[in-house]
Amino acid sequence: MTAILIFFFGHWLSSVFFQTFYLHRYGAHRQFELSRGWERTFHLLTYLTQGASYLHPRGYAILHRMHHAYSDTERDPHSPVFEPNIFKMMWETKHRYDDFAYHRVEPEARFAAATPEWPFLDKLSQSWPMRIVWLAFYTGFYVVFAPSPWFYLLLPAHYLMGPIHGAIVNYAGHRFGYRNYASADVSRNTLPFDFVTLGELFQNNHHEFAMSPNFAARRFEVDPSYLVIRLFAALGIVKNLSPQRARYPHVPHTPSVRAEVAAMPALLPDAVEVLAEQAPS
Repeated sequence: MTAILIFFFGHWLSSVFFQTFYLHRYGAHRQFELSRGWERTFHLLTYLTQGASYLHPRGYAILHRMHHAYSDTERDPHSPVFEPNIFKMMWETKHRYDDFAYHRVEPEARFAAATPEWPFLDKLSQSWPMRIVWLAFYTGFYVVFAPSPWFYLLLPAHYLMGPIHGAIVNYAGHRFGYRNYASADVSRNTLPFDFVTLGELFQNNHHEFAMSPNFAARRFEVDPSYLVIRLFAALGIVKNLSPQRARYPHVPHTPSVRAEVAAMPALLPDAVEVLAEQAPS
C-alpha cells in the first residue's frame, strides 16, 4: 500500500506543480524568465509528470489568457457561472483547448503571443500510441503493487490528472471559499494553505494581481509553489521575477499594475497587452 500511496501523491503533486509553475505562471503569464535550456527542461518535466493527460502549453496559455480577459462572462472559456455542471463545463473546455492546441482555430493575436512550444514533444505527447504507453505504465504499476483491487479505483485519476486539476481550480476557485477583493468576477480563495493544487486555489488573489508570482496575499495564506520559485530564483534558474505582489488590503491609489506589467522584459508586446488588461489599474 505504501508504494501505491507514494506513487499516487507523487504523481498528483508533481503534475500540479509543473502545471502551476510552467504552464500557468511561466507559459500563460510570463511572470519570470527562463533560459532556453531551462525552458526545455521544464517543458519535458511537465510532459513526464502529466503523462497521458499532458496539457499542451500553447492551448493552456491561450485558454487561460482568455479566462482572465473575460472572467465569468459569457466569453469565459470555462466559468461555472454560465455552466454549473462541472462535467459539461470541462467537456466544452476540452473542445476549445483542442482547437487551439492543434491550431484548428486561431485566437486573437494578443492571446497567442509568447506561448512556449516544442513541436516535436508536443506532437509526440498528443499521439495515441504514447498515451497508451502511459496508460499501460500506470495500470502496470497498480497490477504489481496494489494490495487490493479496490486501489484500482485511483487509476482514472492518473489517466486524467491534468484535466482533474484544471476542473478543481476552475470550478472550486469560482464557487467555494472567501474573497479578499471585490473583483468583477466571482473568483474565490478556496484554501488558506493550498496543499491540494499548490497555490492555484487562490483564484481571487490571482485575478486581482495577475502578474504576482506569489498567489498568497495575507499573512495566514501559503502558496507552496512560490516558495519553490524563490528557491529557483536564488539558484539563478528563474530570472527577472515580476516585482508585482498581491497587496492586502488593496489600496486603489497605489502605482498602476499596468506600469508593472509593461516593465516585464520577458514579455512580447502582445503578451504585455493582454496581461495588462487582466490587472487592476
